[in-house]
Amino acid sequence: MLIKPAADIRSSEITPHAAYLRRREFLAGSAALGLGALLPQQGRAAALEAAKSPLSITTEAQTPLKDILSYNNFYEFGVDKDDPLKNAHTLKTKPWKVKVDGLVGKPAEYDLDDLIKDVALEERVYRMRCVEGWSMVIPWVGVPLASLLTRLEPQGSAKYVAFETLVRPAEMPGQRGVFQPLPWPYVDGLRLDEAMHPLTILAVGLYGQTLANQNGAPIRLVVPWKYGFKGVKSIVRISLTEKQPPCTWNVQNSREYGFYSNVNPNVDHPRWSQATERRIGEGGLFVKRRPTLMFNGYGEQVASLYAGLDLKANY
Repeated sequence: MLIKPAADIRSSEITPHAAYLRRREFLAGSAALGLGALLPQQGRAAALEAAKSPLSITTEAQTPLKDILSYNNFYEFGVDKDDPLKNAHTLKTKPWKVKVDGLVGKPAEYDLDDLIKDVALEERVYRMRCVEGWSMVIPWVGVPLASLLTRLEPQGSAKYVAFETLVRPAEMPGQRGVFQPLPWPYVDGLRLDEAMHPLTILAVGLYGQTLANQNGAPIRLVVPWKYGFKGVKSIVRISLTEKQPPCTWNVQNSREYGFYSNVNPNVDHPRWSQATERRIGEGGLFVKRRPTLMFNGYGEQVASLYAGLDLKANY
């Protein structure tokens, strides 16, 4: 396994923070690489200080920042992979409110800073897999969702956590016009035990800097053993429910997209195989594909969540 428990990780395996971010080289070379245009409109993203988490991949090369910033699915800004980069500069992320409601002891509309202020940031390098057959290795900065939910005091009847994305057509061109690619708001959800799993985080940054707009600023869901469309971006509402919440892609096409959406090489998408993938940033379309790992390689950590569940019927 590529994921090691805390007791198995030696300090020598943890890359020094300065070398890991290589900020000086990044900033010095940003003009030549054109990275200045990839950062949020308001200027260079703020640096985030975070403790390195043992719940990280330690042996895989990370996807270059320029690829993470320029190759995205975020239909609120357009359906092509480079549309979010071109269009997301219009999104205003401050101030930002997140409504918490449903089966919780502390429902309220929270300012984002207040919502996460008492939860320590962690730096986690996760392998991320998209349903279209591509993947990335991303150094996220975020907070454990379990820590946040515990503070909100879930009620005993809560079984699911639902998430909702911003609807703001004036700033999100993909939400304008007669023909819409998806119904808005974008929604998705997890079982409560999935949401409380230590691997699940709410990300507020990557590569040590605050999230760029095109990556889901200012806060998004990251569940590394599931396909990427489960990672709700620009979250404005978190609800705890007793019934399974709707999920946008499942509502749009239930034959192709299920509620669970666990990475599973044995369950093909109806229009393509999920058995292999290509890593973004490794040489383009003709690079050799690699086998897709069950649960995206996190099986040792999460397989027990689905004991006795038919993963072909519950895709």
